[in-house]
Amino acid sequence: MEKIVLCITGASGFIYGERLLEELSKNHLVYLIISESAFKVMEEERDLGRRDFIKSLPDNVSFFSQDEIDAPISSGSRLIETKGVIVAPCSTGTLGAVANGISSNLIHRVCDVALKERKKVYMLLREMPLSLIHIKNMEKVTLSGGTVAVASPGFYTKPKSVEDMVNFVAGKVLDFFDIKHNLYRRWRDEDF
Repeated sequence: MEKIVLCITGASGFIYGERLLEELSKNHLVYLIISESAFKVMEEERDLGRRDFIKSLPDNVSFFSQDEIDAPISSGSRLIETKGVIVAPCSTGTLGAVANGISSNLIHRVCDVALKERKKVYMLLREMPLSLIHIKNMEKVTLSGGTVAVASPGFYTKPKSVEDMVNFVAGKVLDFFDIKHNLYRRWRDEDF
């Protein structure tokens, strides 16, 4: 099984990380890092408790708290074994820390290490509007080799529910890592 790192931060949109975890854990060993703020958002948005969520994780998911700065994946020699790092949703605080090389927790550290090792880093920002500070931080991450996207569903799929819109965004993230899925209907899919 291929390995991948999934980080969930405290931005609104815990469901994006949750959906990606569901899909990734089907075929990957997933190193999962959830920030303290993300747990608070999870409780508010999804009515899930931390303990129950962690207990429900599949066997191929290794959970780390943001404080486990000495986790194996904090080292480049281990992180290079993965397909890369997904941060979804990504808070503007995490974006700023990564853009400026501040590794104050494990999420920041794995992004920093992945960038220096030239691994894929995908940061799914969930914020609007964006200030110039956010835009400059997006530029820094992009110039460092990362990819920054804003969670923006497409409507050509004619979504019927919030789940459809979440699936579209999660599917676009998986597309970036060449991970097969059936989360959304591609543009003009009937033509192929």
